[in-house]
Amino acid sequence: MAKLSGRSAFLKLLIDEGVTHLFGNPGTTELPLMEVVPDYPELNYVLGLQEAVVVAMADGYARASGRLAACSLHVAPGLGNAMGALYNAKFSGSPLIVTCGQQEQGHGLLEPLLYDPLVPIAQPMVKWAIEVTRVEDLPRIVRRAAKVALTPPTGPVFISLPGDVLDAEAELDFGKPTRVDARVRPSDEALAQLASMLLAAKNPVILAGQELAIHDAFAEAAELAELLGAAVYQQPIPYCAQFPSAHPAYLGALTRSQKQVRSLLEPFDIMLCLGADLLRMSVYSPIAPLPEAMQVLHISERDWELGKNYPTEFALCANVKETLRALLPLVRAQRSNAVAEAAARRLAALAPRNWTAQRELARTEVMRAAATAPIDPRYLMLAISETLPPDAIVVEEALTSSASLPGFLELRDRRAYYGLASGGLGFGVPGAVGISLAQPGRPVVAVIGDGSSMYGVQALWTAAHLKLPITYVIANNRSYRILKERLVSMRATDRFTGMDLRDPEIDFAGLACSLGMSAERVRDPQAIAPALRASLQSGAPSLIEVMVADGFGG
Repeated sequence: MAKLSGRSAFLKLLIDEGVTHLFGNPGTTELPLMEVVPDYPELNYVLGLQEAVVVAMADGYARASGRLAACSLHVAPGLGNAMGALYNAKFSGSPLIVTCGQQEQGHGLLEPLLYDPLVPIAQPMVKWAIEVTRVEDLPRIVRRAAKVALTPPTGPVFISLPGDVLDAEAELDFGKPTRVDARVRPSDEALAQLASMLLAAKNPVILAGQELAIHDAFAEAAELAELLGAAVYQQPIPYCAQFPSAHPAYLGALTRSQKQVRSLLEPFDIMLCLGADLLRMSVYSPIAPLPEAMQVLHISERDWELGKNYPTEFALCANVKETLRALLPLVRAQRSNAVAEAAARRLAALAPRNWTAQRELARTEVMRAAATAPIDPRYLMLAISETLPPDAIVVEEALTSSASLPGFLELRDRRAYYGLASGGLGFGVPGAVGISLAQPGRPVVAVIGDGSSMYGVQALWTAAHLKLPITYVIANNRSYRILKERLVSMRATDRFTGMDLRDPEIDFAGLACSLGMSAERVRDPQAIAPALRASLQSGAPSLIEVMVADGFGG
């Protein structure tokens, strides 16, 4: 075996593990890696201008591709900058290898500038964290990191890379990748019991979750809904597209209002939770979202989610697609004529209130605001949904302005939409970069709130630098409207301290231009669609700043 440096060995190992994109923001401790990056043209280095942006871009790439991504950060302050984005990646289960260059071993004892132990900082947000202490251990560590990141439930891992390890040379046994096939299904006995319980239900409901998208199980879930005559709701957390919108059984996404969710679920006797979180909410409410008499059947590969907060009658730790593929033949075979007729009646009864019917009603209402100025955000969402080509991908982080978007935007495939899953701001602007890189050939439209955009605005430069087909739509209401709404509803006051962005106003179109992207500001609602069409047809990165009403007199 020929001797190889740690820096070269690390990059070769990433490539051998299937990594095609290394997202980074380099500092002095990463210079050993940057020295040899040009020697590996099959590894695309994507520069981000701040560490949170770097991790969010990698997160978007992993979410949209299902593949392993890598990102390189700079020592303790850089890792600290990235922690919010790393939280988002953890929440979304994105398979990332996150690395930080570290001061040379021994030199850290002197507590030089920028030094702190890195593993304790990263540990709460990753599946596994380690510092490499010998170059000879690099292959085993990288192989293990890739295996851990990609084994369901997937998620980020962390490796600290001291400079002396990167510069050291040794004869290395590279080994080879390991992948764990976790596509397990329940036992025959469990499947038979599950089929029996579902067919005995008088009024079942399905809660669709992100694992249906991750494992490409839309078709199986849709068939089960039809066989059972079950209504389908998407879970309250907007990870991604989780069920086809136009399916006749689909009633839309649940909100995170416990009272409202409980009211919607009261008519049902059994809930089948398919790869979803079981009614994850946000702010406190004394009302539980799950009706007391509701029986819960839960299928998920994330064992922590099973029976976590609410009693679960039947919990199956399994791959949702493999389970549905094994369950469907049993349901078809055991379904009596009486059950089939009851299912057909339930399905027909959903027609007046399914997503398609609700969309038409909402559209009629919103069209009354087609000439309003400042622009009604509901009309902006309608215009976006009716202007996009069928293959467009939407990235959404606009919170209040985009509240109506799920009701207008038809989700046709599992990669059509990515939302702010964790609630931690800053994913949308940089995440769109990673998503575009992961899905080349598909236009990306990122619908971002003005407040949210400032958490990752540096990524506009990367989008412009790479000439990606991304259209950023900034819904500018010149405020933190979500905080205003919650202050009024929860605290019964309208004294809005620290919630306005008006003195001075932020010029997002000008900011985008300064970062190398064409941009325009739109005030006329009838100018939204032409601006969006022009941007999409250009195939170039651009930003459209839309001035919308803030709902509080602005």
